[in-house]
Amino acid sequence: MNLFDLTITQLKRAAAIKEEIDVLHNELRSILGASAKPGAESKNQGTMSASVKKKIAAAQKARWAKLKGAKAATPLTKPATKAKKKSMSPAARAKLSAKLKAFWAAKKSGKK
Repeated sequence: MNLFDLTITQLKRAAAIKEEIDVLHNELRSILGASAKPGAESKNQGTMSASVKKKIAAAQKARWAKLKGAKAATPLTKPATKAKKKSMSPAARAKLSAKLKAFWAAKKSGKK
């Protein structure tokens, strides 16, 4: 079902039902003794202590130093050269040109 295909009355009814569901959900949470706001009990999740942040920062700095050191230690070499483009031989080019000229001449003469 596409949301854009709904009528205004259908959208209003859907919004009203959503509000009723939210009210009932909050009422159920209050009956069960949980907080009315979802995620309120997990407020402190995802925080790191200062010591953990320092360990992570030190590990990342070590990774960057290792990466930069590895690049600096390698001798300067010239970049890899690109593979030479394949080209047609003059005979093959002339043969293809003749075929295309014949093709287009036939095509143009057929249209006139």
